[in-house]
Amino acid sequence: MSDAASPTTKGRGSIAPMEPLSPEEIARYQRHILLPEIGGAGQQKLKAARVLVIGAGGLGAPVLQYLAAAGVGTLGIADDDRVSLSNLQRQVIHDSGTIGELKTESAAFAIARLNPHVNVIRFEERFSPDTARRHLSGFDLLIDGSDNFDTRYTAADTAETAQIPLVTGAVGRFDGSITVLKPYETAEDGTPNPTYRDLFPEKPPAGLIPACAETGIIGALTGVIGTLMAMEAIKLITGTGEPLIGRLLLYDALAARFDTIRYKRRRQRQSQAS
Repeated sequence: MSDAASPTTKGRGSIAPMEPLSPEEIARYQRHILLPEIGGAGQQKLKAARVLVIGAGGLGAPVLQYLAAAGVGTLGIADDDRVSLSNLQRQVIHDSGTIGELKTESAAFAIARLNPHVNVIRFEERFSPDTARRHLSGFDLLIDGSDNFDTRYTAADTAETAQIPLVTGAVGRFDGSITVLKPYETAEDGTPNPTYRDLFPEKPPAGLIPACAETGIIGALTGVIGTLMAMEAIKLITGTGEPLIGRLLLYDALAARFDTIRYKRRRQRQSQAS
């Protein structure tokens, strides 16, 4: 696929140059390089990529682990929380020895053990418009693994403004969802790609959707959705396959069923933009 499919063609004024892979990296990523859809060129794109992940929790844990293992060169982590014992049932990047540590610190240590070729940038803060203004221009791709609607809307708005792709996921007790947003581009038919507000026009009233601390959540579910989010990120970076743009992937863990809902840019937004 052409470079137009890569997130590094939008959103940043200067792009990290493609660097050759070392012999150790070639051996480490051999199973990627054997894939015609990835190959050496795709692995170099992964090495050059700069990805900011919101949250080092249930969703962020598998996202960070698999992107680090895949060879994404720079991973930013935005999280102001500390590891607690109740996190360990699902936040598998942390362990019993890191209880009480900042999640960014614990995750960075785990990533260093997994792949020393990955550079980690830690932001011990909640993702906010100010965070985005100060840091987002240094990244090619944003991944939202947060657990609240305020952050999800902020991530969507700031990624759209910065013109970088957003992979966003969410989980409930036994269900989850994921989609990819590139509203600054148009679809093949020339219509603008949808925004987050085309999918979720308004935030639900406070307290309507309880947190997992109140209702519980099955730990493996975050692994399913987080791994799918990592897969979408790899597709975006390498230009492989068809990302979930304009499609919401739904997963029902109890029924072991996946469903896909298509959504489009709302006509009112299109007319306002024209």
